[in-house]
Amino acid sequence: MKNIFKLLTFGFLATIFFVACEKKVGDLPVYSNGTAVTLAASATTIAPAVADSDKVALTLTWSNPNYSVDSSTVKYVIEIDSTGRNFAKETTTTVIGTRSASFTAKQINNILLNYGFAYNTAYNIDVRITSSQGNNNEQLKSNTIVINFKTYLVPPKVAPPASGKLFLVGSATASGWSNPVAVPSQQFTKLDNTTYQGTFFLIGGNQYLLLPVNGDWSNKYAVADGTLAGLSAGGDFGYNGGNNAFNSNFPGPAKTGMYTIRVDFQKGKFTVTPVGTWGLMYVPGDYQGWTPATAPTLGSPKNDGSFDGYVNIPSGGTYQFKLNTTPDWSNSFGDGGGGTLSSSGGNMQFPGAGYYRIVANTTAKTWSATKTTWSLIGSFAASNWSTDIPMTYDAGSNTWSATITTAAGDQFKFRANSDWGINLGETNNTGSLSYNGDNIGDASKNYAIPAGSHKVTLYLGSSGYYTYYVQ
Repeated sequence: MKNIFKLLTFGFLATIFFVACEKKVGDLPVYSNGTAVTLAASATTIAPAVADSDKVALTLTWSNPNYSVDSSTVKYVIEIDSTGRNFAKETTTTVIGTRSASFTAKQINNILLNYGFAYNTAYNIDVRITSSQGNNNEQLKSNTIVINFKTYLVPPKVAPPASGKLFLVGSATASGWSNPVAVPSQQFTKLDNTTYQGTFFLIGGNQYLLLPVNGDWSNKYAVADGTLAGLSAGGDFGYNGGNNAFNSNFPGPAKTGMYTIRVDFQKGKFTVTPVGTWGLMYVPGDYQGWTPATAPTLGSPKNDGSFDGYVNIPSGGTYQFKLNTTPDWSNSFGDGGGGTLSSSGGNMQFPGAGYYRIVANTTAKTWSATKTTWSLIGSFAASNWSTDIPMTYDAGSNTWSATITTAAGDQFKFRANSDWGINLGETNNTGSLSYNGDNIGDASKNYAIPAGSHKVTLYLGSSGYYTYYVQ
């Protein structure tokens, strides 16, 4: 009985404790949901003049979404896209706390032009508002308004070449800083009045400029600061002249290879896109101080271990050399005997001074060096495909040249040692040369050579990339 009394007493006291701790709680506040805004536009058809670029062309207003938060914190995202894409590539503008926004003609025009749309063309665009609380909660989309806007041509940021042509010159190119440059291999294609593009061979770690007139240094296009990080892949450019800020050479890519360069005068922008980088093999020897980093190079267009190139060896010295796959001595090949490559082989040796074609293959472990002199042969009268016209070598420019007289429809090729064993022709109308390529001047495959006297220049010094110029 005593224990039962204690338990009853404890239970009674516990009940009193919990009753004493109970606190009356009032009803929690209830907040209503917001509503999608209704969007309105000041105009639905807009065709601005160029002179009105900076004037307001469109004002958007919308209703209150009535969120249960401070209206000054409400977020509105204005979405604009071409009609029919369901805002998949929308351009957005965000405003906070206000229920209107204005756009100039230039802003809308730039949105459409950045989509790649044509000038002076009317396009339908979709506009809507996504509203939300400041923390992005309760996102609601408005009605969509369709606006018809006619684009217009904005004056280019950089004046395009009055010549309607554009050329590439510089140490990064096959013809170096020689001006005039090799064409068509260093001439851009004009895509439209403000856009030029071309695919070019560029020597890694070098520089270039753009010329509106081949052979003329008075007008150039350049960059403001060639040391700017990442500029080798593209950026801003401008006219080089007087006190203009654009007085620095374009920096070329770090690696040798083929690159597509696109020049947009409308935006004042250029881009450089790699097509394929080449493997290089360095040819250090006593003729150049045994310095791999500054040695001439052979090129491997497919980067597959097969290298080809030409090196001029002056008189004097021992005529010894090696072949390195890096610009140092960490990956060096010597003569393994019988025309083989060996990482432990001794120095290779040229028979004497001369202009040599070197062929090497790091997979098959083979190499050869053939002394060459170059000539022209073709249908023109002095040759008639039977007589070679000797070309003269210029060590300063590392080029071969000769003058020939052609009649309309004449064709020719380059060949070494007056023999068809090593001959170069053009393929695919690019201005580049390939072994056993098509006749130069074959109008059905490249271009016709006009009748008259022409200086023909051959460029063989660029790491397995060969080109020419007919003046």
